[in-house]
This record gives sequence, structure tokens and C-alpha cells, in this order.
Amino acid sequence: MTDPKDTINIENVVASTGIGQELDLQSVAMDLEGADYDPEQFPGLVYRTQNPKSAALIFRSGKIVCTGAKSTDDVHESLNIVFDKLRELKIQVDDDPEITVQNIVTSADLGRNLNLNAIAIGLGLENIEYEPEQFPGLVYRLDEPKVVALLFGSGKLVITGGKKPDDAREAVEEITTRLEELGLLE
Repeated sequence: MTDPKDTINIENVVASTGIGQELDLQSVAMDLEGADYDPEQFPGLVYRTQNPKSAALIFRSGKIVCTGAKSTDDVHESLNIVFDKLRELKIQVDDDPEITVQNIVTSADLGRNLNLNAIAIGLGLENIEYEPEQFPGLVYRLDEPKVVALLFGSGKLVITGGKKPDDAREAVEEITTRLEELGLLE
């Protein structure tokens, strides 16, 4: 049987940073090749990097959100590309702006089907939301690490809210242990 921790896969890393000054997004959009800016649709300018693949959402305030990266290293690499592109446009960017990981979304597979009704009862309703008519997954809020796990009948998990890659590993371990204790992971 495969260890569920070995199935963990980072799907998306969201991080934020800022350059500490307001930007004229219209003029940045005209000078930054490949930028998408349609203020009627979205208040920020979207700049996509290809290698690594991500999207930087650049706001008038100078705040930047990076999304779509597959690792924290990719976030840093992508944002450094964005910083360099802004510097090329003669926009002042510090040498090493602080980058804060806001959310890491991961997936994993427990490798067996789950009885979500039994799990909802076993884990206790204070940390669980389970309304199969509304959503096919069970929502499990963990305190340590502070993440939210979506459990599906197929045994697949989605873990969101992590701040570091190890959060997913700890969450899978915690979920596996709890379900084994309850005899719900046969």
C-alpha cells in the first residue's frame, strides 16, 4: 500500500509581495509585453510567466499576488522575473522584496474509498462540514497544522490554507492517524 504522504502534490502556491509604491497600471500595461489589463473586468494587471508557469496580479497600490506556481521556489523565481521586468520599465523595486506565502493548495490520495458519513460522525461535528446535497466532499478543519482538508469518497484529499509545504504532510499524517484510530481506514 502506498503511503498517502507519498501522493502529496502541490497544485497551487499563492504568495504576496509589494514594491511599496503606487503604479500607473495603464502605462505599465502598455510597456510590459504580454500584460493583460482590463480594469472593467479586474482591478489588477495580469502578467503571466511561462517558466516557471504562474500569474502575477499587479495592483495599483504596488501590491503583487502570485498564483498558479507549483512550489515556493517557483513563486520566488516568478516574482523575481516580475521585479526585473518592472525594473526594466524604470520602476523602483527593492533588491529583495519580502514575499509571503499565503496559501499552499495540495492534493493527496489515501488509496482507498472513504465512508464520509461515518467520518463526519467519528471526527465530531465541531470541525466538520458535510452536506452531500451541497458539495460531494467533507470539509475538515484541522487546528494543527491550521489547514482545511476536503475529503472525498474516492479517498482523494485536497488540503488548502497551508503556509509551508510540510503543512500538507502533517495534515495527511493527522487525518490518516485519526481515521485509523476510528477504524475508518480499512
